[in-house]
Amino acid sequence: MSSSVPASSTTARAGAHPLDDAQGIWKVITASSVGTMIEWYDFYIFGSLAAIISTQFFPGGSATAAFLKTLATFAVGFAVRPFGALVFGRIGDLVGRKFAFLTTLLIMGGSTAAIGFLPGHDKIGIAAPIILVILRLLQGLALGGEYGGAAVYVAEHAPDGRRGFYTSFIQTTATLGLFMSLAVILIVRSIVGEDAFKVWGWRIPFILSLLLVGISYYIRMRLRESPLFSILKDTGKTSTAPIQDSFGTWARWKVFLVVLFGATAGQAVVWYTGQFYALLFLQTVLKVPLVTSYVVVAIALVLGAPLFVFFGSLSDRIGRKKIMMAGNLLAALLYVPIYHGMKYYSSPVNAVALTALVFVQVVFVTMVYGPIAAFLVEAFPAKIRYTSLSLPYHFGNGWFGGFLPIIATSLVARTVGSVMLRDKHNESIWAEVHETGNPTVSSTSRA
Repeated sequence: MSSSVPASSTTARAGAHPLDDAQGIWKVITASSVGTMIEWYDFYIFGSLAAIISTQFFPGGSATAAFLKTLATFAVGFAVRPFGALVFGRIGDLVGRKFAFLTTLLIMGGSTAAIGFLPGHDKIGIAAPIILVILRLLQGLALGGEYGGAAVYVAEHAPDGRRGFYTSFIQTTATLGLFMSLAVILIVRSIVGEDAFKVWGWRIPFILSLLLVGISYYIRMRLRESPLFSILKDTGKTSTAPIQDSFGTWARWKVFLVVLFGATAGQAVVWYTGQFYALLFLQTVLKVPLVTSYVVVAIALVLGAPLFVFFGSLSDRIGRKKIMMAGNLLAALLYVPIYHGMKYYSSPVNAVALTALVFVQVVFVTMVYGPIAAFLVEAFPAKIRYTSLSLPYHFGNGWFGGFLPIIATSLVARTVGSVMLRDKHNESIWAEVHETGNPTVSSTSRA
């Protein structure tokens, strides 16, 4: 048990602080990570199949126009993520972390599976793209509430001094979710054949979401509420108006803006450039064969995934800000030569070299993304943490990351903003629920 969390007769639950809790930190991490990974899978399967979806749900004519409409539908999911953050963040701060991310899991899984069953434009006409947009809106709203809940839930179980390490497992989920979507597409395509996949096989990855979500829901239902939130609730310290408390004053807006432009916006650009845009660049600009591009990115993602944990753990010892700023800076300096290199090795295709270049970009992603969950948790007080954390994260990732082509040129500006950040890796997030105790984390806690 961390020495920074004192025992108290008035807060009996304090004795059950994270690692002493019967359900165990690894059970918490597993349940949270699996569910979050599945939600990312659900979210990204749409983008990965955009070219095929465009032929199913939009009227015939210009293939380019149909593809652009599909990408616009994909972007809708990003646009509404901040609204999902407000809706489910408020629920998470009022009712509890567990209830909020159970709800988001069901909404995401249901809307994803519904896309798999949705008749195409040739069957129900204009209703097809309209329903598709509605389902995509539901996906975005659900994702807006999922990440914040999972990050907060794990962080509030983790001991001070090890928060970066434990929350970094949540950070692997977005990359693993993207990898999982690519792997499922490749497997289903190889089983049913190219022609059948384009006609009906593409629906299988969406319908598979029902099974995945069912498993995750069962696992999450067995968890209890966050111990820190339970103490807040038992002692009457929860917020009755989380949105007002989070954004009702200029001081709170200042924190929001600094976190947005100093941390999440730059992180989002690096994440989407290094993984999602790298895939689109290989396929649409360099015309690398579809299967080859999927394999290149998938291998790079698998090789890079352990680095999320490495940099998360490192941030417990040297701080979050240094690592995140270094990742942003390296990305800003090296993206141009990296993408020139990708062009050079695309004709003829050198899969090994392309994989290496994408892997370097994934390294940048792990540097900015590995420590950020712990950083965001530490930036806001517990009673409004779900709401306050979720909004800047999903503004950054939903708008700056999701609409990457518009803001790619401002990557350097986002990096400079990180100078304004305050690093709190040495502070205890438990201090606010205890009247006594050391608010800082001792070096022994990080051993």
